[in-house]
Amino acid sequence: MYGYLNLASLFLGILAWSLPVVNLMRDQSKATNKWMALSVMSFSACGISLVCQILYTYHKVSIGDLVALMDTMYAVAIVSSLLLIVTILLNALTLIVYRKARTF
Repeated sequence: MYGYLNLASLFLGILAWSLPVVNLMRDQSKATNKWMALSVMSFSACGISLVCQILYTYHKVSIGDLVALMDTMYAVAIVSSLLLIVTILLNALTLIVYRKARTF
């Protein structure tokens, strides 16, 4: 059952990146507040994805599987940081694009 946390984290991470991309591909001339809701959902998906990784790490600690932790923690730390950084950058780009579309 705890293996599903990794699948959920992967799915939510992809969702966190795809929502701003969908925002950027839409027509900016019809700027509405829907982009804001999609950005909030993107950050929420990113946060829940990171919580799934924390819960999976907690599970490994609670069962005492320290070898698995030592093998995977470097990759988990790098990928989690990358997920957060790219999500922030994509949503910041969305904010910049929609602010410019709204001022014209």
